Amino acid sequence: VTPAMAPKATRCELRCPDPAANPYLAFAVMLAAGLDGIKKKMVAPEPIEDNIWELTPEEMKTRNIKTVASNLKEALDALKENSVIREALGEHCFEHFYAAKVDEWDRYRMSISQWELDEYLVKY
Repeated sequence: VTPAMAPKATRCELRCPDPAANPYLAFAVMLAAGLDGIKKKMVAPEPIEDNIWELTPEEMKTRNIKTVASNLKEALDALKENSVIREALGEHCFEHFYAAKVDEWDRYRMSISQWELDEYLVKY
């Protein structure tokens, strides 16, 4: 719903947060990011109507289409450098959250999945 269609019914919707996320932290960070965008007078990019999964890496680069982190390690690397999130959560909360997620990543990367067992154990 856009302001031109129904000024009193205008809303903003964000569908990407993980349902397992802490809603208090997620909304604090989303609000801070939105306010940061307003403060910096950022302009939303044009919508992409194409199926981005059908684009080649070259097409993605040419059209300046970026993807989110593909794993927790990449997300943690980006998080560590994000001053907006750090400020929104406060230093104490940020550091504890970050440390917990680093621990989570370490436990994950050291685990052996059923796929790995099925794929490699019988072959080698």
